Amino acid sequence: MSQSGTVRPIALVTGASRGIGAGIAQKLGTLGFHVMVNYVSNEAKAQEVCAAITAAGGSAEPMRFDVSSEAEIVSAFDTLAKKGALEVLVNNAGISEDGLILRMKKETLDRTLQTNLVSAVITSREAAKLMMRARRGSIINITSVVGEMGNAGQVAYAAAKAGLHGLTKSLAKELASRSIRVNAVAPGYIETDMTGALTDVQKKSITDNIPLGSLGTPQDVAEIVGFLSTNGSRYITGQIIGVNGGLYI
Repeated sequence: MSQSGTVRPIALVTGASRGIGAGIAQKLGTLGFHVMVNYVSNEAKAQEVCAAITAAGGSAEPMRFDVSSEAEIVSAFDTLAKKGALEVLVNNAGISEDGLILRMKKETLDRTLQTNLVSAVITSREAAKLMMRARRGSIINITSVVGEMGNAGQVAYAAAKAGLHGLTKSLAKELASRSIRVNAVAPGYIETDMTGALTDVQKKSITDNIPLGSLGTPQDVAEIVGFLSTNGSRYITGQIIGVNGGLYI
């Protein structure tokens, strides 16, 4: 609810306390959504994102639940159902534990698939229950260029992200009759904490292969998510939209 008392449609962004998720949450705040900023461990960062949204005239609140836990997801959506109309779900939460397959432990594979893929299936299921009642909504999966082109040392991560593409297309067909759209945004190399750890030499090696010649920003991704969240994209569903500077075409 806004400070004036006007009820706003709800947008839930998972993994929204930093990086791309934080950028998306702030963008949705400018579009008039009451943004639920999901986090699992860093409440302070989630509160900072909420503060930035409200300072810009938006409305937001933190929401803690672990996307790797079905029970916590179900409980969170029970809470959402009492707050108002959920119009947007952004499945952004994810982890990356890189390594060659010969050294990969099953626990790593399970953890990566559970957090990056299975969680999105469960949150989408719960969101669909709420959106079907209203016969409207937008589900947006944040995937990766790696899910399209592959990358050595990221077998588990790439498999999970590619799985999100299949989820997106299949769910789009299932929910279209209820006016619920499902799309995916596949970022390339984006300036986040993860890329911030790269050396200048590593960054140059990456940007040399990007036709537009630079890394992207969380805002670049957020703009597309914002578009997919509003009526301007009412006739778009089942699509994978790349935000990668031309790295994969």
